[in-house]
Amino acid sequence: MNMLVDGEWRTDAYESTDDDGAFDRQDTTFRDWVRDDPDARFQPEAGRYHLYVSLACPWAHRTLLARALKGLEDAISVDVVDPYREDGGWQFTPEKAGCTPDTENGADYLREIYVEADPDATCRVTVPVLWDTQEETIVNNESEEILRMLDVAFDDVAENDVDLYPGGYQDEVDRIIDDIYEPINNGVYRCGFAESQSAYDEAVEELFDALDHWDSVLEDQRFLAGDRLTEADLCMFTTLVRFDEVYHTHFMCNHRLVREYDNLWPYLRELYQLPGVAETVNMAHIKEHYYTTHPDVSPKRIVPKGPDPDFEAAHDRDALDGDLPTDLLVTA
Repeated sequence: MNMLVDGEWRTDAYESTDDDGAFDRQDTTFRDWVRDDPDARFQPEAGRYHLYVSLACPWAHRTLLARALKGLEDAISVDVVDPYREDGGWQFTPEKAGCTPDTENGADYLREIYVEADPDATCRVTVPVLWDTQEETIVNNESEEILRMLDVAFDDVAENDVDLYPGGYQDEVDRIIDDIYEPINNGVYRCGFAESQSAYDEAVEELFDALDHWDSVLEDQRFLAGDRLTEADLCMFTTLVRFDEVYHTHFMCNHRLVREYDNLWPYLRELYQLPGVAETVNMAHIKEHYYTTHPDVSPKRIVPKGPDPDFEAAHDRDALDGDLPTDLLVTA
């Protein structure tokens, strides 16, 4: 796979599977934090920070969800890369629907932003990226940490009174995010990129065991952590919303559709119908990226037409205990 090595772009430098044929995701590189602390290098300020994202990427999608639900659209600007990723990596193609130019640095490729932050960078070039326009550097490119920053550090900047990491729930939220990461969020990739039958069998069994477990949990409670919408739900959403359209077919996660689950399917629909969430879902970008950017998995690069799940259908999840923040109540 492609990556930067000492600031130079290489197309043959990173192996994505281990010796057993199992998918091996590389750690992210930039791990600074925005903190609501007068002594912090990066402090939360409206207009100071910029997100680079792909609408196709589930990891970047987490940050867009937090930005939308918190009401940070005016405080944090966004640029969107092309969903089709060639050997040059993520590219800015503003002439394409849903894409933007690099409005902050005028780059043609996202890798230029990484080199701007660290001329000797040795890492994969991934989204999301949180960029500090004041110091002209990357703050962080780890989605879970950017999600937490947008939720917590920018609380005083946000327009909506929405707390996705509430007191009394934090240990449980952290536990759930960890629990769903390997079998579900990363599990679909472990299925799709497996290069041995044993690696695939292990990944797909763990994936559907985990989906079955959370379907059972959601029978009696409205959200993953109980009666409150939290960051854990955002992390689950970005995988579930892609599942039937992409992962079921493209990544061979075809044991069951999300639409066949009694509780995961209406749970997904409720999240989709929260104010601002649907606007973060670009299924055209999602399907183009997966079906055209992984030639080892889908060599003909044909984007399938369906199945077009009805995310707008009634869900009845509000019959379960749990309240949404006033700013997220769906009005007729």
